[in-house]
Amino acid sequence: MRTERTGPAVFTIEFESEAELEAEARTNLSAGGMRLPTREKLAIFSRLTLLLRLAGGGEVPATATVVAPLPDGYALHVDGDAATLADALRNAPEEPGAEVLEEADEAQEEPEEAAVRESVWDRLRGLSRVEKLLLAAKADRVERMILAQDSDPQVLYSLLKNPRLTADEVIRIAKSPFLTFQTAEAMMKSTQWFSNLEVRVALVHNAKTPPAFALRILPTLPESEVRSISRGAATSMALKVAALKRLQGFT
Repeated sequence: MRTERTGPAVFTIEFESEAELEAEARTNLSAGGMRLPTREKLAIFSRLTLLLRLAGGGEVPATATVVAPLPDGYALHVDGDAATLADALRNAPEEPGAEVLEEADEAQEEPEEAAVRESVWDRLRGLSRVEKLLLAAKADRVERMILAQDSDPQVLYSLLKNPRLTADEVIRIAKSPFLTFQTAEAMMKSTQWFSNLEVRVALVHNAKTPPAFALRILPTLPESEVRSISRGAATSMALKVAALKRLQGFT
């Protein structure tokens, strides 16, 4: 993987082979993240525009947030459904359109905004557990982004009570390794969130989702997703068996 900084908040990332892209998709993109190898100094929680390239292929834009330092760069949280980026890149035209470049320019973050994120991060680090729980239900966008990375499951549950929570944020919580029965149940009971296919897909693929919930979600999924589960992408044997039985109903 080769990376190049092509703007104040823009990086071009080129995958040198299909195998390299597949490895990144399997280990990071499938979980909503991405690795950015670079020696550049970046602020935690700063926003980036990414131009993803496949050698000999096309180019796909994405936006992401820097969430943690790594020995050879940074860990990113990719906006939207990161798991679809690999397929989009494989099917992208060889030359990016002008709109891609326009989106990259528009998505660049001002240094002041990155500084605001760092300031909020410093403030939230000093909060007690009770203060975080109280804040989660009324947090603004930047605060919610930071709190969604918290390892306390109760903070994630409290975020679901925030009336300004977006669908993308709920999907990230549904994918969290800190998901609990309580949080998953709240999503299942919410007409707003359970009606969102991406939320249901995120829950059914999360090993932390109670098996009984995953089995209830299965009949609501499209055939392509059920087929994927039946071929080995299941979090339990019971779910895989149920998916195989479900497929018989599609034929």
